[in-house]
Amino acid sequence: MKKQKTFKQIGGLVKNPEKYLNRLLISTPSTGLFRAEWVHARHSQIIPTNWSAQTITQFMNSLIPVEYSVADAYNLIVKSALESKVEWLLTIEQDNVLPLDAFIRINEYMRKGDIPVVSALYFTKSVPPEPILYRGNGNGYFSDWKLGDKVWVTGIPQGFTLYHMSVMKAMWNESPEYVVSGTTTRRIFETPNRILVDPETGGMVSETGTQDLAWCKRVIKESFLEKSGWGNFVKTHPVNQMLVDTNILVKHITLDGQQFPLSMPSEFIPEKDYKPQERL
Repeated sequence: MKKQKTFKQIGGLVKNPEKYLNRLLISTPSTGLFRAEWVHARHSQIIPTNWSAQTITQFMNSLIPVEYSVADAYNLIVKSALESKVEWLLTIEQDNVLPLDAFIRINEYMRKGDIPVVSALYFTKSVPPEPILYRGNGNGYFSDWKLGDKVWVTGIPQGFTLYHMSVMKAMWNESPEYVVSGTTTRRIFETPNRILVDPETGGMVSETGTQDLAWCKRVIKESFLEKSGWGNFVKTHPVNQMLVDTNILVKHITLDGQQFPLSMPSEFIPEKDYKPQERL
């Protein structure tokens, strides 16, 4: 018969002998500057029932690498998440203002646990604004959707994104080590910035871009969902493997306080009696 654990008495307190369930790490790559709107939205989040925190001050529950390149910051975040043995990683970038129910909505995906990567919807800091969700490379943004839809894509932003850590662990195992400010981590995320010689034509080819789309491309190209145990999921979603939930509309804010989109483009506003769809 298995021996039951007993509570350890410390003064007038009763200490739980079990360890915390490390379920989620919340992370924010940052330059060190945060708009008041971001802080208000982040710390006004409705906390789902039966969530627990290790500290009373919510701010300290996050990992916030300051003044690193975005890719380096994310690689340090993944290292910390793996060392903490968390089940999920949630990234919140410093220029993304969350709706108050963002944690509630993301908690549903954590509870079901059947989708490895889920992103919120947000737009470029431009006029007119463009939604940051993509199907395929080099063909602009994907536009066949309405607010409220769940949209499957090949490329997502990382401003507010939930990742199952099994995917990160598989990538960690196949990524080269490098050192960031004295800390050894692995290059899971990388900002493309290289010049190559095309062996067929002998011409010079330059490759640039952002770390988020490069990460998505690598996940699909190198079959990391299959390698991390999501093979059945990939059979259902063989091409568009990332989900954007347009119910989680995040505002993209500049340091002077301007939020994008200034107004929602009419092509994405559903008509009356529209029933949200899943865009496969």
